Amino acid sequence: MKKFTVAAATLLSMSVSSMALAQDGLTVGVSWSNFQEERWKTDEAAIKSALDAAGAEYVSSDAQSSSAKQLSDVESLIAQGVDALIILAQDSQAIGPAVQQAADEGIPVVGYDRLIDDPRAFYLTFDNVEVGRMQARAVLEQAPEGNYVMIKGSPTDPNADFLRGGQQEVLQDAIDSGKITIVGEAYTDAWLPANAQRNMEQILTAQDNAVDAVVASNDGTAGGAVAALTAQGMDGIPVSGQDGDHAALNRVAKGTQTVSVWKDARELGKRAAEIAVSLADGTAPMDVEGAEAWTSPAGTELTAVFLDPIPVTQDNLNVVVDAGWIEKDALCQGVTDGPAVCN
Repeated sequence: MKKFTVAAATLLSMSVSSMALAQDGLTVGVSWSNFQEERWKTDEAAIKSALDAAGAEYVSSDAQSSSAKQLSDVESLIAQGVDALIILAQDSQAIGPAVQQAADEGIPVVGYDRLIDDPRAFYLTFDNVEVGRMQARAVLEQAPEGNYVMIKGSPTDPNADFLRGGQQEVLQDAIDSGKITIVGEAYTDAWLPANAQRNMEQILTAQDNAVDAVVASNDGTAGGAVAALTAQGMDGIPVSGQDGDHAALNRVAKGTQTVSVWKDARELGKRAAEIAVSLADGTAPMDVEGAEAWTSPAGTELTAVFLDPIPVTQDNLNVVVDAGWIEKDALCQGVTDGPAVCN
């Protein structure tokens, strides 16, 4: 049973109409790290739909890339009386006090897509090490030799290193044999495309444009890398990404991005909502469908569900069209002499 402070009860009584809290069912609060990224809108729609189906209400907040704001956001969601929390952590370490506060109130937490290294947070994500492998395989197939640049994710997001580890596994033999040389590597603060573009520009300058391939860790960073390459007349060299962003899939169709590893956010959002409701109803974490015990790199024992990603290249672009993820017109906009799905 959750404990409510007088202040929280007062806030709840003053704000119930504007917050649209559930009267008879559960309320699930979602703390987004930065809702500006295209993909989170798809995740949100899936979460809302699944909560509606379960008779639960949805409330949310946007930390706007601020770990400090996210802590106050979660505090506010708890004060609103949520029965479960889904948290897309801006900073996997800084979010700790929010998990503690939720635990003190008896509120289950689902760490959404990004690891929260706390045994009290249920971990739901795709297999990000495998995503990294898929990215590197696709780029390596197109550029088996040459100078590689690694555009990594945010240094505060554990996924960045999971991805990088998977990439390294695939590239290691080619590096050891001397076929591939990594000439530049940089984290991308907050996963922002503008930061990725600046990093790519600096590496191109340092290498006098002697770059043959880019392993970028998501579609936003890929977009930044492609913008830097295009400015130098180098668009078309292999570049990886992930998330299945519509703009990225259009780049795949155009040939300026090699692969976008598609993690169907609709399924991720649906599962997050289902897990949050199940945990709020008292289901033990290991009794959640598909749950497994998992040990984090830091040695923390967590309960997790991992979903399967799909690498999307020009050879199988029909997959995202057939799944209703993107309309053919949007996928093929501006494409000439492109893949079969656009003809």
